[in-house]
Amino acid sequence: MSFRVCGRTGCVFHHMCYMVFTSCPQCAGEENWVDSRTIYVGHREPPPGAEAYIPQRYPDNRIVSSKYTFWNFIPKNLFEQFRRVANFYFLIIFLVQLIIDTPTSPVTSGLPLFFVITVTAIKQGYEDWLRHKADNAMNQCPVHFIQHGKLVRKQSRKLRVGDIVMVKEDETFPCDLIFLSSNRGDGTCHVTTASLDGESSHKTHYAVQDTKGFHTEEDIGGLHATIECEQPQPDLYKFVGRINVYSDLNDPVVRPLGSENLLLRGATLKNTEKIFGVAIYTGMETKMALNYQSKSQKRSAVEKSMNAFLIVYLCILISKALINTVLKYVWQSEPFRDEPWYNQKTESERQRNLFLRAFTDFLAFMVLFNYIIPVSMYVTVEMQKFLGSYFITWDEDMFDEETGEGPLVNTSDLNEELGQVEYIFTDKTGTLTENNMEFKECCIEGHVYVPHVICNGQVLPESSGIDMIDSSPSVNGREREELFFRALCLCHTVQVKDDDSVDGPRKSPDGGKSCVYISSSPDEVALVEGVQRLGFTYLRLKDNYMEVLNRENHVERFELLEILSFDSVRRRMSVIVKSATGEIYLFCKGADSSIFPRVIEGKVDQIRARVERNAVEGLRTLCVAYKRLIQEEYEGICKLLQAAKVALQDREKKLAEAYEQIEKDLILLGATAVEDRLQEKAADTIEALQKAGIKVWVLTGDKMETAAATCYACKLFRRNTQLLELTTKRIEEQSLHDVLFELSKTVLRHSGSLTRDNLSGLSADMQDYGLIIDGAALSLIMKPREDGSSSNYRELFLEICRSCSAVLCCRMAPLQKAQIVKLIKFSKEHPITLAVGDGANDVSMILEAHVGIGVIGKEGRQAARNSDYAIPKFKHLKKMLLVHGHFYYIRISELVQYFFYKNVCFIFPQFLYQFFCGFSQQTLYDTAYLTLYNISFTSLPILLYSLMEQHIGIDVLKRDPTLYRDVAKNALLRWRVFIYWTLLGLFDALVFFFGAYFMFENTTVTSNGQIFGNWTFGTLVFTVMVFTVTLKLALDTHYWTWINHFVIWGSLLFYVVFSLLWGGVIWPFLNYQRMYYVFIQMLSSGPAWLAIVLLVTISLLPDVLKKVLCRQLWPTATERVQNGCAQPRDRDSEFTPLASLQSPGYQSTCPSAAWYSSCSQQVTLAAWKGKVSVEPPPTLSGSCHHCSSSPSHSCPGTRVQMLV
Repeated sequence: MSFRVCGRTGCVFHHMCYMVFTSCPQCAGEENWVDSRTIYVGHREPPPGAEAYIPQRYPDNRIVSSKYTFWNFIPKNLFEQFRRVANFYFLIIFLVQLIIDTPTSPVTSGLPLFFVITVTAIKQGYEDWLRHKADNAMNQCPVHFIQHGKLVRKQSRKLRVGDIVMVKEDETFPCDLIFLSSNRGDGTCHVTTASLDGESSHKTHYAVQDTKGFHTEEDIGGLHATIECEQPQPDLYKFVGRINVYSDLNDPVVRPLGSENLLLRGATLKNTEKIFGVAIYTGMETKMALNYQSKSQKRSAVEKSMNAFLIVYLCILISKALINTVLKYVWQSEPFRDEPWYNQKTESERQRNLFLRAFTDFLAFMVLFNYIIPVSMYVTVEMQKFLGSYFITWDEDMFDEETGEGPLVNTSDLNEELGQVEYIFTDKTGTLTENNMEFKECCIEGHVYVPHVICNGQVLPESSGIDMIDSSPSVNGREREELFFRALCLCHTVQVKDDDSVDGPRKSPDGGKSCVYISSSPDEVALVEGVQRLGFTYLRLKDNYMEVLNRENHVERFELLEILSFDSVRRRMSVIVKSATGEIYLFCKGADSSIFPRVIEGKVDQIRARVERNAVEGLRTLCVAYKRLIQEEYEGICKLLQAAKVALQDREKKLAEAYEQIEKDLILLGATAVEDRLQEKAADTIEALQKAGIKVWVLTGDKMETAAATCYACKLFRRNTQLLELTTKRIEEQSLHDVLFELSKTVLRHSGSLTRDNLSGLSADMQDYGLIIDGAALSLIMKPREDGSSSNYRELFLEICRSCSAVLCCRMAPLQKAQIVKLIKFSKEHPITLAVGDGANDVSMILEAHVGIGVIGKEGRQAARNSDYAIPKFKHLKKMLLVHGHFYYIRISELVQYFFYKNVCFIFPQFLYQFFCGFSQQTLYDTAYLTLYNISFTSLPILLYSLMEQHIGIDVLKRDPTLYRDVAKNALLRWRVFIYWTLLGLFDALVFFFGAYFMFENTTVTSNGQIFGNWTFGTLVFTVMVFTVTLKLALDTHYWTWINHFVIWGSLLFYVVFSLLWGGVIWPFLNYQRMYYVFIQMLSSGPAWLAIVLLVTISLLPDVLKKVLCRQLWPTATERVQNGCAQPRDRDSEFTPLASLQSPGYQSTCPSAAWYSSCSQQVTLAAWKGKVSVEPPPTLSGSCHHCSSSPSHSCPGTRVQMLV
């Protein structure tokens, strides 16, 4: 506990972290404080009578990202590994083998378990050792700090909260610092946060007003101040605090501290020689360290299926053990069967409790049959996911030359989920569009201005041929026009750089000027450049004065008094400036929905009409307004803002309330229109995804008209799409209940005619629906009703959405995007969802969806950092899902089913063998075979198959998206398929066992008169089994390479060589050698060779017949393509440099592909009466001229040149 003494009254108030107290009414910032800390700058005590000095203990500056230490690695790692059900199960089996007399050696289950645990521990230990190395390098790097007015150097880990640190250019900040001063006179510094959020653009940070003049070590060492701020929390963009600066005996000066004063650990100082800052959060309390915490674990549908299958096999195992235990005691109930003459029991054995004996036998049978649970499957799946993820990062098709970025895989746990997506939720700006803004026009009081076309009422020479509205303004209009241009020059957060080598996105203004505009928002750069082309140039911000070059080439200086920052809730920003003549202006720009309600004057109707027209054309619009302030008004605003800024609790809420009061009674000046072009191939990608049966939803914060125009342009909506509106405007006219029921009747009446899921979606006669909903309407749907239920409206809304081919959600807040994803994710069908976005506002929906994909865009890398996968452009989503996702799912589903199949083949003969050995728990196979079956003999072929299999060529999957539907809804891991594989395993096991049994029934004597024993019988069964399961995989393989041949035939050869060695040598470390010469003796018998060939053939025959019949009678789309696919030489491999395949000579097997490629680019956008539609040229039709099939299907027509 610490005491805070109010210097004004002398009263003492108890102040304690994590507790609330009420501050002195006379103190600045009256409030209830929660969870705050006090820092003494430079560890200097406050002046007497000002505040009680009670030092607090804080952690040092060591960063610890490692999980283990040298001492706790073994116990902690073992604990974590045995939390997995499979590992724990095998540990129990191993212990049972050690404790009781079991038929198999503990080595048989202990060795595979030890192998799995050891491999995993080595992998995790190595990764942690690398983390230790990185931590040590970071903790031992030198740091300069001020001590008694002198510069001292020490290791980073020895930094303490309250130390004053000096950081030089291009150095990273060693901890979270409050920025006190820099070598710049204006007290600013430039920072890049690429290592934190991936944004490479320079951000400007501001020193505390009262300390920015301290430029030397002596000055800064004499600083007397305390900082009160919140306790550490992980939000990189939020910080609340205040600084009390003491000078002489006067009351302290209280200044607010926000995120603009905070320099984060991991960020880098740029274009600034040096800065001084005071450490407020160190070590594991820094925001960077708090963001180390991993995201919540996502589990794929395949993993859930694996666990369900595992439970089924566990039940089979228990039932087998129970059956054998019961039958053993039934069989032994007859006299002398329990005690044959050659194996009589001792007296103590006869007196043992029956139930105890039965339980021991049950455990022994469990041990005997436990191999039906494949322990190595988990290791193989982990290796397959980890190694398979490299195919995405290696894919040259998904590398973007323009940005130099390639795809990133942040987690490999969800690879197969990419092949199961049913819903895609995508952001618009920066995801579907380029986020590369171009200023198109502005409208000032009804007059339209276009850069390089009309400037000051004069049509410029290069604009000939463009018909424009007459924009010659009146005298009063001229004043408003210049005020509008000044507003655009002043109301922004753009930085001006003279250095062309600065990092990050930037644009150079016209006219050969050397200055470079940099901003975190591309819109702002576009507006500043646009107004420059109209005659007003923003020059710089110097000493808190903004300089603007007007049309007469005179420099105007405006003092920047306040910035009311932009936020996604208000959707506007404002600045308060003072002109050279002393006039004070508030300039405000923002979305039309946030500006128009606050306007009391101006040509609202004309500007609104122009805004709506521009929105329909797909342009991004902003409105600009202003008001003049008198000195008294400004002083009132200052007090209001100061009170909100120094608040430690609910600062954001108080600032929002203050902004609401300030930004009202505005005069409308005009509006701007900025074009954000569609990304390359965005329309083709959406069309392909819809053909694949995936529903695409667009979630955006833009206005409805702009978003709808973009949806038409990218083919989400088509010309025959009937748009249904569920918007605030419609709900105001009718009740929500009536609107929902009316929409429900409309879509359900025609739901029978919805064929988009079955056809390509290009048919002109097809009727489908598109739904448009806005954020306010969604809030009403999600809001609980008065009777406490909200499910009715939600279910009705979901029913409407399911019947629509596409949905557009506009005016969405970030949290609402996540709500929409969650609503669909937990609907009754539980579809697999994917969210894709490029900005910080998309992070919530990316984390909510089953699969989150970040686009590495111009809004920083927060989306990419928080996603499961990251791609450079939206167009890469097509290949990621339709090719990589398809392959991943096919491969891992075969891997899982095959593992269960081969283990049924392995253990069921052991179960049958008990009926022939008096349920004595005698093993059928040798210990070496039991141990190595899953580890060596059958593991590598399936691992390689799961990495390299391509059942269809890459080009075919890209050309025919409908093939994606064959694997949708976990098609290859359904119970029907699982039961088929299990029954196939049972059939093969019966063939192995009884085939060998009947073969040897009359031929158990070799040529030299020796009799075959039980080990020979077991070895024959095992040999047939190894060959059958390996050849089964060979039959399933469609894509053969030399590696496949080497591994499949090599594993069979390895089994033979191992058996010859194992049975041909007397091993000195074994007490017995029951396999000596058994394998060689078996192969010396003719019937054994006949049995191996015949039984392998019979075992494989049903699966081959089933495949042939199904392909002929009930082929899937995939099998139809396989039957008529191109020659193997035309097939693409993931190992081929894919960029080389995109040559102009590439040919398609279907003429429709060429037609489709050409017509997809020839779409005209028409707009009339506020409606938008897409019309293909009349000469194009929706059918293939060479065949009657839909254009989405391959046809055997003449080869034509594919248009690239």
